[in-house]
Amino acid sequence: MKNKRSILALLSVSLLAAPIAINQPWVTAHTQDESHDHDHDHDHDHDHDHDHEKKDHQHGIFEDKDVKERELSDWDGEWQSIFPYLTAGDLDEVMAHKAEHDDKMTAEEYKEYYTKGYETTIDKIDIHSEDHSITFHEGEESYVGYYESAGHEILTYESGKKGVRYLFTATDQSDEKAPKYIQFSDHEIAPTKAHHFHIFMGNSSHEEILEEMENWPTYYPANLTKEEIVHEMLAH
Repeated sequence: MKNKRSILALLSVSLLAAPIAINQPWVTAHTQDESHDHDHDHDHDHDHDHDHEKKDHQHGIFEDKDVKERELSDWDGEWQSIFPYLTAGDLDEVMAHKAEHDDKMTAEEYKEYYTKGYETTIDKIDIHSEDHSITFHEGEESYVGYYESAGHEILTYESGKKGVRYLFTATDQSDEKAPKYIQFSDHEIAPTKAHHFHIFMGNSSHEEILEEMENWPTYYPANLTKEEIVHEMLAH
């Protein structure tokens, strides 16, 4: 999938579309378009290059011709959801920082917004590209999917900025509970090791999942402490 998709954004955080019921715990489908230039419009405060300077493409500014295919190995490793940190109040400092630097929302409104974005029941994800496996840990339960690349999709937002999702489809070897379709977004457009990522998952189709703009479970390396994650998010 390499066709550019135009996304029409809603203008107000209060205009949130009602979710469509999906019989899986890791996805909530929405028709909400990408408002407020959030993470996928490259307006969040994460340290992608560890030099505290984001490149143009990480701000959503790039030419389509510069987008390259990527292998699952870019996301290799053990990853933890940051949703529990948000709900526990460990990221309140980050929300306050956002409000101080952009007064379109208060710290509480940012927290509410990111609660919808980060929400997931999948605590950890282990990715092993050598056998194309992704293990999903949900409480005491784990299940495995085996994935093949399905290319990428370039999204164009109402602001004029862009993002790329890298698509993977499960093979028949996968556990029944493993999502059939997954999409990674990490603000990169060419092969490079991810420092964190947003993931979109479901069983419907890649096309339908590309419409998901409100729920983007976010994962950081499992070996980072909550203090280190906060530092990463405040790095800019």
